[in-house]
Amino acid sequence: MQTGSISVQTENIFPIIKKFLYSDHEIFLRELVSNAVDATQKLKTLSSLGEAKGELGELRVDVKLDKEAGTITISDKGVGMTAEEVQKYINQVAFSGAEEFVQKYKGQNENAIIGKFGLGFYSAFMVSKKVEVITKSFKDGSAVRWECDGSPEYKLEETAQRTERGTDIILHVDDESKEFLEDDKLKGILKRFCRFLPVAIYYGEEQINNTQPLWVKKPAELTSQNYQDFYKELYPFSDAPLFWIHLNVDYPFNLTGVLYFPKIKQSHEIQKDKIQLYCNQVFVTDEVKDIVPEFLMLLHGVIDSPDIPLNVSRSYLQGDPNVKKINAHITKKVADKLDEIFRNERKEFEEKWESLSLFVKYGMMTDEKFLEKANKFHIMKAVGEDKYYTLEEYRAATEALQKNKDGKLTILYTNNPVEQNSFVQVATGKGYKVVIFDTLIDASFISQIEMKWENVVLRRVDADIADNLIDKQEDLKSVLSEDEVKELKEWFNIQLTDLHLNVEVKGLSQEAPPVIATRPEMMRRMKDMGSIGGPMAAFYATMPDEVELTVNGNHPVYRKILSGADKEKSKETVRNLADLALLSQGLLKGEKLTEFIQRNVNMI
Repeated sequence: MQTGSISVQTENIFPIIKKFLYSDHEIFLRELVSNAVDATQKLKTLSSLGEAKGELGELRVDVKLDKEAGTITISDKGVGMTAEEVQKYINQVAFSGAEEFVQKYKGQNENAIIGKFGLGFYSAFMVSKKVEVITKSFKDGSAVRWECDGSPEYKLEETAQRTERGTDIILHVDDESKEFLEDDKLKGILKRFCRFLPVAIYYGEEQINNTQPLWVKKPAELTSQNYQDFYKELYPFSDAPLFWIHLNVDYPFNLTGVLYFPKIKQSHEIQKDKIQLYCNQVFVTDEVKDIVPEFLMLLHGVIDSPDIPLNVSRSYLQGDPNVKKINAHITKKVADKLDEIFRNERKEFEEKWESLSLFVKYGMMTDEKFLEKANKFHIMKAVGEDKYYTLEEYRAATEALQKNKDGKLTILYTNNPVEQNSFVQVATGKGYKVVIFDTLIDASFISQIEMKWENVVLRRVDADIADNLIDKQEDLKSVLSEDEVKELKEWFNIQLTDLHLNVEVKGLSQEAPPVIATRPEMMRRMKDMGSIGGPMAAFYATMPDEVELTVNGNHPVYRKILSGADKEKSKETVRNLADLALLSQGLLKGEKLTEFIQRNVNMI
């Protein structure tokens, strides 16, 4: 029997490994099972090259739990190790056998080799008071047994405990890690980290992994049902996805995967961190913000790339040109797919727009390259029409009528067709097209997209547009005298603590309402943005609502009001008209609403 000290730079290496090598102690199982898969993949490669003789037999990895003995055993039937290799690969910390193997057999299937860091084996000491390795090489020779209790001291001896090729790693779990001796806990970890490893992984009698996940297959071999089934495998309780994109790139970087557009019923159902990152089918993380563009974090699915650089624990991305290239490639693939569906299956695209719009709008706000393509397939639903318009289609349909005094196309929109119904009816009655922007993201989208769309302004249908758009064809004058206009303005000049009213008497058509309350677009936008948070939210929240009260001097009601002998009653009627206008904007609340109701009851 040989004894000795493990070759390390400091005797404190094991406490460091135990505490700091991995932030998540569950990782130990992923690392050890991945090493077992490596050993199996190495054997396959050597056999194909004629360097490993004889039958390979059933190649699998077994994980066994002995709760009574307090052990977890990971067994494989891979290449195994000689005593010299144990000395080299285990006793010399951070000298990676996988890395050396890749260099030696470069071009022969190196992408099937997972471990390239050398410290993965030592994750065993995060949960173990003692680790045993019993291994027999595919080469001639006896099996050897290595043992270490977490100190730099080890034992290495020949043993007859194993007669077949391969390796057993036996973990004697320490008192602090007894949770890993629970059957459900261990099985759950295996299913999380090892569910798609390329070699069969057995826990007891059950194979816990799918060795041929959908993303490693060629798209031409797959049906729509295959993609649907795989989505259910990933997300068992989710609705069927809308669309999917199969990634399959081998130059200038390696990338495979499938990204799904989930069905989103409501804006508040947005769920991020649903994309899983794999490295050669080993689960790494579901935090992929550097690889996947921010706006596509709403997608679901998997991406797999051996070219994404990871640190020693494979848990965090490091800065690298490949990451940026992959990010840009995913953006392009998503944009191209959406454009293809829009052009070829527009009806289906429109039917799914409620969910798709979230991705598209988010991307248009945050990614200039995506914006260029998305301008062609971003669509807007028109009120009262069973029709959607792209920007250019809307421009073609409205350009003759919907230009403001600066010559810019004015897109009229509503964020609540029910509450703003009267304004919508006035606009559509004059031939204008009002589109719907009613999701949580639309307040931000409208403000940002207006700066990106050339010669376009967006105005809510109840905003400050009565004089410069909706009624620009009617150059009517008020039939009221100057004194009557002055008197009306005084009566309408109501002092409200939470509102700032600007009153103007204009000559609108007799069919128009007697008074219209509008809110200046920019001021209302700031208030809306403040309501959803942000650094200026508190400031915007304290600002009073600014309201334009446009009094229609041509409405017949004013002739009756002004000619009435009871001035107090006339003032009450005017106040009612003002309150009705404010009510239409949702600005009559609390005490003012109660007063309005009581005043009407009294008048009746």
